[in-house]
Amino acid sequence: MATTPDYHFIGTYTRYSSWTARIEILLSYFAIPHTKQFVPLEKAREVSTSGLVPTLTSRRLNTTITDSLAIAEFLAEENPQLPLWPRDAALRALARSAAAEMHSGFATLRNTFHTNFVAHYAGDIPVSDAARKEVARALAIWDAARSRTVQRLAELGELEGDEGFLFGGFSIADAFFWPVLWRIRTYNLPLDGASPAALKWIETMWNDPKIRKVIHSYYEQVKNPETHIAKYGGLFAEHGVKEETFPEDWTFRAEQV
Repeated sequence: MATTPDYHFIGTYTRYSSWTARIEILLSYFAIPHTKQFVPLEKAREVSTSGLVPTLTSRRLNTTITDSLAIAEFLAEENPQLPLWPRDAALRALARSAAAEMHSGFATLRNTFHTNFVAHYAGDIPVSDAARKEVARALAIWDAARSRTVQRLAELGELEGDEGFLFGGFSIADAFFWPVLWRIRTYNLPLDGASPAALKWIETMWNDPKIRKVIHSYYEQVKNPETHIAKYGGLFAEHGVKEETFPEDWTFRAEQV
């Protein structure tokens, strides 16, 4: 007889929601059993006492956690057998720092370039100096993470276990920067100055089979009219920018940049 999973995850549709997407990709990547409920953003107050999503409820603890970073930390604590954070203390500290900076920063990217996973905006999109600085900062974080990870794993004699993610294996840090990659692709934001290590991480993220499975779910959501948010369409139209759809089989290759 099947048992009901402990966790119940509530969010809004991830084709537009970076907050919900962070937790969805963690639950999916690590195959953490859960039930899931996605609702349109305007209905969040009907399913969440805080009026905000995502939320994660533990039936066992009769506790509901809000905020994506708090949920991620809870999942890591509750599932110590899974490497949601790196096993090594030094890399774990750096991964926490990177995820926290993403969680609290990058305001220009968040507020100007809205999450719209399956879309591509073609044309002369205005990119402010502030936005360029934030993209450059993200690229610097990714480069530093990969450089330090390779160094640290070599010190530990564990270099063969490096899977190419920010801190070796896929972790909360990768999940939190995942929506930034959406924005870079959706709005063709500049990758000028990206190091080979940063570009290789981007390639790893876009092409990982488990992540491709999550990507497929975004395209499936498009088939449901309930998922559509009109205000996220036609952005930058006053600049002659046209909204297109990325083909699902699109891939990223570091050597092509």
